[in-house]
Amino acid sequence: MAESLPEHDRILQEIESTDTACVGPTLRSVYDDQPNAHQKFMEKLDACIRNHDREIEKMCNFHHQGFVDAITELLKVRADAEKLKVQVTDTNRRLQDAGKEVIAQTEEIIRCRVQQRNITTVVEKLQLCLPVLEMYSKLKEQMSVKRYYSALKTMEQLENLYLPRVSQYRFCQIMMENLPKLREEIKEISMSDLKDFLESIRKHSDRIGETAMKQAQQQKTFSTALQKQNNVNYGRNMHLGRNRILESKNEITLKRTFEDEDEHDEEVLTAQDLVDFSPVYRCLHIYSVLGDGEVFENYYRKQRRKQARLVLQPQSSMHETVEGYRRYFSQIVGFFVVEDHILHVTQGLVTRTYTDELWNMALSKIIAVLRTHSSYCNDPDLVLELKNLIVVFADTLQGYGFPVNRLFDLLFEIRDQYNETLLKKWSGLFRDIFEADNYSPIPVANEEEYRIVISKFPFQDPELDKQSFPKKLPMSQSVPQIYMQVKEFIYASLKFSESLHRSSTEIDDMLRKSTNLLLTRTLSSCLQNLIKKPHIGLTELVQIIINTTHLEQACKYLEDFISNITNISQLTVHTARLYGLSTFKDARHAAEGEIYTKLNQKIDEFIQIADYDWTMSESDGRASGYLMDLINFLRSTFQVFTHLPHNNNDHAAMSGKVAQTACMSACQHLSMSLMQMLLDSELKQISMGAIQQFNLDVIQCELFANSEPVPGFQGDTLQLAFIDLRQLLDLFMVWDWSTYLADYGQATSKYLRVNPSTALTLLEK
Repeated sequence: MAESLPEHDRILQEIESTDTACVGPTLRSVYDDQPNAHQKFMEKLDACIRNHDREIEKMCNFHHQGFVDAITELLKVRADAEKLKVQVTDTNRRLQDAGKEVIAQTEEIIRCRVQQRNITTVVEKLQLCLPVLEMYSKLKEQMSVKRYYSALKTMEQLENLYLPRVSQYRFCQIMMENLPKLREEIKEISMSDLKDFLESIRKHSDRIGETAMKQAQQQKTFSTALQKQNNVNYGRNMHLGRNRILESKNEITLKRTFEDEDEHDEEVLTAQDLVDFSPVYRCLHIYSVLGDGEVFENYYRKQRRKQARLVLQPQSSMHETVEGYRRYFSQIVGFFVVEDHILHVTQGLVTRTYTDELWNMALSKIIAVLRTHSSYCNDPDLVLELKNLIVVFADTLQGYGFPVNRLFDLLFEIRDQYNETLLKKWSGLFRDIFEADNYSPIPVANEEEYRIVISKFPFQDPELDKQSFPKKLPMSQSVPQIYMQVKEFIYASLKFSESLHRSSTEIDDMLRKSTNLLLTRTLSSCLQNLIKKPHIGLTELVQIIINTTHLEQACKYLEDFISNITNISQLTVHTARLYGLSTFKDARHAAEGEIYTKLNQKIDEFIQIADYDWTMSESDGRASGYLMDLINFLRSTFQVFTHLPHNNNDHAAMSGKVAQTACMSACQHLSMSLMQMLLDSELKQISMGAIQQFNLDVIQCELFANSEPVPGFQGDTLQLAFIDLRQLLDLFMVWDWSTYLADYGQATSKYLRVNPSTALTLLEK
């Protein structure tokens, strides 16, 4: 018990000194102690409370008088307080009445201050928004006047500089939403302008190309004329007539060139003058700003490739006129002039690699087209104009940096075709000359006529010069005409060789080769066809032989002529030679063979009208009429050979040889024909009277041979043509079989030329 009391005192001290919130653990300890501790604690608590009450009572008793005094003082103050309250209320009323106006003014001031602050805020915000609105207004104005590149720059400033400052406003959001639409609109408009530009250059390509080609041609013509004028004295060693022609041509060409230059100096049009390139620049800048530069480049190149394919596609009738080729070339030149311009004024849109690739593709197509269409050309003048156009076309594009070597290689192919068309044309000219020729020597009545002939053909004959007028030149009218046409052919071939950027040696070689083709193929063919024509008689054939001889002799003058116009000496190692000698020799041999053939055909015609009575008992005592007619024909024919002009030893030898060969051939053929007549298998029986008649005819043949129808035969050479017939007929006429049989096989036999089988066949008949 004694131990628990101090514990209860401690608990009560803790309760009195501890905060109310922390009294829980202290009270819990009361219940954790010994049993009945709670009762004891309550008793102790009651005693503590009574002690405190006594102390409070003592305290109140001690201070009661002061409390009474304070209450008394407070009652006294209450009256004063009432008065003060009335005064304060009145003062407050009067203050409220006086402050109403102040309050009103204060509220007005506050409202004005709020407005001022709002205005200041608005001004500040407007100062931020106004540049945006001004820039947007500027953007709209630029769009309306189609300054799209500037509009894109304005959009860029709006997005990067102005709009971020006022992005919280709704109108800015609307602007931000509109800017992509405006960009797309600009792209569409610029692309539309580009399409219009592409269509424009497609339409103007031919004019651009025509202008560029004309300027290149004028420049080249002017340079060439100056060069010819400077070198005109260099060619003094050329043929006199040709020299005069060249000099006059040089002067005329130079004069015309200066006139043309004067006419065109005033106005020199370029691609920029003919086409407005601003759309492509604008579109390129716009797409570059929008970050789609590569898209634009691909689109532009794709469209231009399509246009290139259209330009390179020729019209089906292009080969019919030179205008078709000119239009074709002008369009191509115009296309590449535009591309070259774009290459040099833009960066990246067109590259040199791209243009080279495009040109190589175009060049292959151009060569294929020209190769195909030129093959349809049969007019050499058209082929020549085509060549000139190709040269101008190549020179023009070469001036813009495009390689054109393959075009000049193509010209060599076209040159062969040009030569073929020339050969066809000259074949017709040669035929016309031969048809119009009278195949008789050219008569000259006076010196003037003689000089006219020798001015056309290099004829020299001292013996003929000594004769007085009138006289006759040995060749016919076709010879100088053929010679002049060969020279004209050389001129025509030379025209194609000009401006091909080839050396004089190569041009000389080309001229000689083409002239050789003319002589060995065209002229040779015409001569061969002429010789084979049925209306060409023996006299004409003889004249053809004489003509070919003179043409053969003139070949050396043609070689000199080519050397003069090319300034290449014939002594040059690689210089080709003309094959005219073999051509005219072959023609001459063909004419000689035709003479022999026609004579034999004529002999056969006379033989066919022979009408022997093979059963006659005795001969008529005179030769057969057909044979006498045949001999008269041969005699008159060979007189023509004899009377041919022998102005020099060559002509005499030539005509004499032909006459002798023809006479020998005719006699041999006549002898063989008569022999075949006797041995004809259809002839079954021959009387001695018929043999005698036949012998009379053979005697006439021998007399003809013995009469020397053609001079120059030695001894009885011509009579030997009938020796087989003579020995055979003698055997039967004399009936000398014993001698024939006895001497058979001996070189001294009287009937050495009689074949046993022939004798037996005739004996059976």
